[in-house]
Amino acid sequence: MRRTSIFSALCGWSIILFFSAACATAGDTKKGASAMTVSNGKQVSLEYTMKLDDQSVVDSNVGREPLKVTQGKHELVPGLEKALEGMAAGEKKNVTVAPPEAYGTVDPKAFQEVDRKMVPADAQKVGMQLEGTTTDGRKVFPRISEVKNETVVLDFNHPLAGKTLYVEVKVLEVAQAPAAK
Repeated sequence: MRRTSIFSALCGWSIILFFSAACATAGDTKKGASAMTVSNGKQVSLEYTMKLDDQSVVDSNVGREPLKVTQGKHELVPGLEKALEGMAAGEKKNVTVAPPEAYGTVDPKAFQEVDRKMVPADAQKVGMQLEGTTTDGRKVFPRISEVKNETVVLDFNHPLAGKTLYVEVKVLEVAQAPAAK
């Protein structure tokens, strides 16, 4: 009879200890509990530097205002958004994003040849970016890819189409996204 009482007492304590430990880890993220990680619907503040194959810097916000995005809202190129999943504040990662997961591959159908007279003479240089409006009112920003005798070839691909991106990214903060208004 005494054995049963001691056993019951010991089991009772182990259940209480187990329950206390479970409650401590299930609570808020303060005082040593696990941090919030990047997942769909979370607002994420980032610091990043994006480079190309030749190590030239395309864009960076280091030392400036953090980039704030909502994970899962497709505010970043797909490859980078996928790489952020599960990261916590303070984590850094080097991410290689291939063209299909970045700005796409170069689409040959996005090149259009126009009469040279349609382009201002001082803008008829390879690499020059133009601004125009489509018949449905959309703004477009083609680049000149070739200047011929009578025509100019315009490239409507994104300037980073076909490029592999190398992104050094640091998650600064992960928070609940603000409620939609």
